[in-house]
Amino acid sequence: MYNYSELKEKVEKAVTDLSFNTEAVKLTDPVKYTLSSGGKRLRPVMALMACNLFSDKIDEAILPATGLEIFHNFTLVHDDIMDQAPVRRTSPTVHTRWDINQAILSGDVMAFIANECLLQTPAGYLHKVFTIYNNAAINVCIGQQLDMDYEKRDMITRQEYLRMIELKTAVLLASALKIGAVLGGSDDKDSDLLYEFGRNLGLAFQIQDDMLDIWGDTEVFGKTPGGDIVANKKTFPLVKAMETASGEQLKRLQTQLYLKDADPKTKVEKVMNVYDQLNIKETTEALANKYIEKAFSFLREVGVSEERKKELNLTASSLIGRDR
Repeated sequence: MYNYSELKEKVEKAVTDLSFNTEAVKLTDPVKYTLSSGGKRLRPVMALMACNLFSDKIDEAILPATGLEIFHNFTLVHDDIMDQAPVRRTSPTVHTRWDINQAILSGDVMAFIANECLLQTPAGYLHKVFTIYNNAAINVCIGQQLDMDYEKRDMITRQEYLRMIELKTAVLLASALKIGAVLGGSDDKDSDLLYEFGRNLGLAFQIQDDMLDIWGDTEVFGKTPGGDIVANKKTFPLVKAMETASGEQLKRLQTQLYLKDADPKTKVEKVMNVYDQLNIKETTEALANKYIEKAFSFLREVGVSEERKKELNLTASSLIGRDR
């Protein structure tokens, strides 16, 4: 069985070994820049771990798994344009370092490079794998559109929020695990169980991320808490608070949301005060834990030994900060 470090090294090598057309370096340089900017390589690694659950031969899964990482990075390039984000992984975003047109075009070509990697899937699995991937890609785009739509609304429901993060964040992780399982030769039952494992894990991760933005340790996460509050970003804590608050609490929340040119520090303090009164941290943590428990319950049902699941268990537990 391979561990996380060994699989990440294989993905890094596959990324490094990619060949690029040199006819238009202004197109390919941003691609190389994006793919060399690091990251956990979580999706391809977990795809390979899912493959390794069922087979010790994973070499034919490496390029398809790498395609998932390239697609993920393509979405980040375009998301950064839409969000007007100046920094990604402590480095300038592509549209900041070059310009918006180059960022759009280099993102576009990354999507097709991802396709090329997925097309290296062994023939017997190609249609199934590419269908899973293509559906995931469409769903990620739907999730991003919902996110943009919700930015224009005063408030959204809990169900709308959960559906949006499922599509935007959780589906690609779920699909990576399912693709890996298919490439490893699993049956439909086990590949579906791994999809549900990844989907629930992705939901838990995003909800935890919402929580850490507000209550995370500055020294650990390297940023001042409350950025989502300052930006009026519709995260689960805000959605839940607006759903729960009434009377004076609701009025105070609405005042901070609609107040222009508010002092960021004061705004964060006032909103967090309402959150504390409504026990939003505890509620958010409970929901994340609910999805975590659901995720691992699906993994336990997968029909391979617990010993073979060990590395996937460890990686997933590390992702959501839980010792298991």
